Amino acid sequence: MMASETDPDAAEERARIDQWLWAARFFKTRSRAAQAVDGGKVKLNDERVKPAKSLRVGDRLSIRIDAYAWTLTVCGLSDKRGPAEQARTLYREDDASRDARAAAVAARRAGMHPAPQHGGRPEKRQRRALQRLRGY
Repeated sequence: MMASETDPDAAEERARIDQWLWAARFFKTRSRAAQAVDGGKVKLNDERVKPAKSLRVGDRLSIRIDAYAWTLTVCGLSDKRGPAEQARTLYREDDASRDARAAAVAARRAGMHPAPQHGGRPEKRQRRALQRLRGY
């Protein structure tokens, strides 16, 4: 056995990437975090990794969830999920990443259109047209 495997201090300096993503509240479950790592949505130091890869303080992570992307630096390690305030202390997000994500949110909101007003239930004529269309 190597010294790092038996040394309890060395174990505290590392955490599995899927557990850390779950503890940092990027994913709701650890299995979803592992699926994202397997799917290439999470990169460690610009490289694809496996969910069991060890993470260290100072590592750079790129995380993509749907249309949002984070680029961050690991500041602390944890394999236990805690309150959101504690989770935010585990990483430091780049300013460029924060600005890009805010711009994506603003663009997405600007593109939203109000729901069309359809006027309630269909009237008799509209209902019969729908029935013909559906083949009833």
